Amino acid sequence: MPIDVAVIGTGEYVTGFHRDSNSQSDKAPGVVALTLFDLRRRGLVDRIALVGRNGRQFPAIRRHMRNMIANRYNGLDVAVETFPSDQCVDPDAYLDAICAMPAGSVVIVATPDDSHAHIALHALRCNCHVLVLKPLVKSVGDHQSLISEARQRDLLIAAEYHKRFDPIYADARDRIRQFGDMSLMMSYMSQPKLQLDTFRAWAGLSSDISYYLNAHHIDFHCWALAGIARPIHVQASAAEGVAAKILGRRIEDAITLNVTWENLRSGALGVAHYTASWIAPPGDVHSQQRFFYMGSNGEVSIDQAHRGYSAATDSDGFASLNPLFMKYTPTDGRFAGQSGYGYRSIEAFIEAAAAISAGLARPSDYDTTLATADATLTVTAILEAGRKSLDADGKRIMLHLDDGKDHGRQAPIEAFAI
Repeated sequence: MPIDVAVIGTGEYVTGFHRDSNSQSDKAPGVVALTLFDLRRRGLVDRIALVGRNGRQFPAIRRHMRNMIANRYNGLDVAVETFPSDQCVDPDAYLDAICAMPAGSVVIVATPDDSHAHIALHALRCNCHVLVLKPLVKSVGDHQSLISEARQRDLLIAAEYHKRFDPIYADARDRIRQFGDMSLMMSYMSQPKLQLDTFRAWAGLSSDISYYLNAHHIDFHCWALAGIARPIHVQASAAEGVAAKILGRRIEDAITLNVTWENLRSGALGVAHYTASWIAPPGDVHSQQRFFYMGSNGEVSIDQAHRGYSAATDSDGFASLNPLFMKYTPTDGRFAGQSGYGYRSIEAFIEAAAAISAGLARPSDYDTTLATADATLTVTAILEAGRKSLDADGKRIMLHLDDGKDHGRQAPIEAFAI
């Protein structure tokens, strides 16, 4: 049976819409809504609701989706229900919109990081499965509350860490698990400084670049090392100066989390450096994305931004392309991005939620395939500890872990200490 979906948030990643018509977005058709429209065409999704704060933006959003999706891809219907009404501004529109969904529906949360926890909790209490665009939440306490609520109701809640569905990252994860003790992990991910205008309303206020970008590689690393190693302390550092001039307030340009890991069998220590920045200059890619991993008997290196595929046009110049994420170029007039890992991460959650609602599976069945709340508590702990370290002038933050009996699941975090 097709499943109903409500999307909370109407921004660039959902619809491709940007209030600046001259925006140089690399996701002009969006990701979430486009995927849902195609899933509806395929019979996996039925009702689609789009929920924002300012209903006055919906006419422009509908025009944008018609131009970028309906007029570009044959057979895709972009009709959606919208909340609030076009004449209304209502920051709480999500409350009624979510509870109007039938039990067992899916709610996708695509709002600023500091709003994830209370929206997701409300959706769970309305008996909906919840997919949250990364990070899941900002604090361990909120993360644990969502786990508890979801377990009580037998509902699925997960973060949309789409790198898990990149076939190269997935293969690297399986190789890393054969490389013995963890020794070194170095990751880097960037956004161009022009994107700061898109993030103006929340950047440096309700969240930071570490939560926004480091979250990807931290989740990948935790996923790869589940049952093999655990983080024991975090120390963060940051660069400043550029973003502050753009936004007119104090904000970090780049954040590095230095995390010490302990290998569970040998007790040997490893170290990870996760770096994220949002002041990159324009380049051949929208986002630099790479990591290097070394274990005791093997190493792997990935440059996700450069897959050996490039193009040059009179209008856009030279660019390195990655259709493995979202294939926007139509094939004979039809959308053909079903194999992209941006698409697959949403499709996999919809399929899992439908199976659970039909009584064919349990939420725990997906702890190793989806970034479920149960499987990603350590990710939130590292991110929160990084923020605490920055706020404490770079002091080391210890992670106190209760290992439990099953190292295959992420260990619950009991407390932080400086």
